[in-house]
Amino acid sequence: MTFLKRTIALASGVMAVAITTATLAAPTLRTDVEVASAIVTAGDLFDDAGINAERAMFRAPAPGTAGAVSIAAVRAAAARIGIDTFNHSGISRVRVQRSGATIAEPTIKSLIVADLSRRGIVKDGVIAETVFDGGFAPIHAAMTDEPIRLDTLRYAPASQSFVARFDIAGRNQPLELRGRLELSVELPHLKSALPAGTVLSPDDIDMRQVPLRFAESGGYAEFEHLIGKELQRPSRAGMPLRVSDVAEPLAIKRNEFVTFYYRSGPLTVSIKGQALNNAAEGEPIAVLNLVSKKIIHGVAVAGGTVELSRNPAHAG
Repeated sequence: MTFLKRTIALASGVMAVAITTATLAAPTLRTDVEVASAIVTAGDLFDDAGINAERAMFRAPAPGTAGAVSIAAVRAAAARIGIDTFNHSGISRVRVQRSGATIAEPTIKSLIVADLSRRGIVKDGVIAETVFDGGFAPIHAAMTDEPIRLDTLRYAPASQSFVARFDIAGRNQPLELRGRLELSVELPHLKSALPAGTVLSPDDIDMRQVPLRFAESGGYAEFEHLIGKELQRPSRAGMPLRVSDVAEPLAIKRNEFVTFYYRSGPLTVSIKGQALNNAAEGEPIAVLNLVSKKIIHGVAVAGGTVELSRNPAHAG
């Protein structure tokens, strides 16, 4: 082999190695790509993107969605940043998905209720149920520290309707939601039918939700006000309890025989009598002195006793 031939053969071998090396070093296109940001880079799209890895190729789809990019669009975007060749193994399109934070209905509702609570519209003890016009579908936002923020909220108390506007991370346009707010409170109801004179215990009472507009005008009692109180009339199961439905339990009932007494220093005088009216503990009561047949006045004490309001010597 002549020197010229050996030189040509050597040069051809070097060129073949160079071409092979360039082919091996070419970036390889991925079939499926997932990104978190709004921009798809060469490093997202290719394996071995090299110095071009951080360069932008095209915009990503909206958070929580996916799209397909044709091989022609990939070639054009790659050429713009200097990637003229790449391995694609017959891929005709690339699926690009953008991850995102899923914002569910409870999150939206909590933002609305929190705002109305700060304004004093939703007070302590009030249950606020938000109902959206047309229902609600989950929202996808960019992965940030604050994926959603309540921008404005307009509320009309008369109709209980609202219009809420939210800023969603990763979206250019705000989200507007309309609906109404159903306000209610829990009020005490009787679990079962009970006769008049029953002294109520916690086991007799069931707390149920009632629309706030009814509760505010109904004179309903609070749970704590009912415990240890006495029903004034026979009551049915499920009946909401009002303040007027109960009273302090009677310490003494009319016509009941009682002992009335008077204290003066170490001296206590007691006399038998008959109650002329019902009285709870601490309430005034009239008593008939069974000996003198005169009426005396005192204060009902627990245990069927009456404390006189004046000296028994003047009571008959």
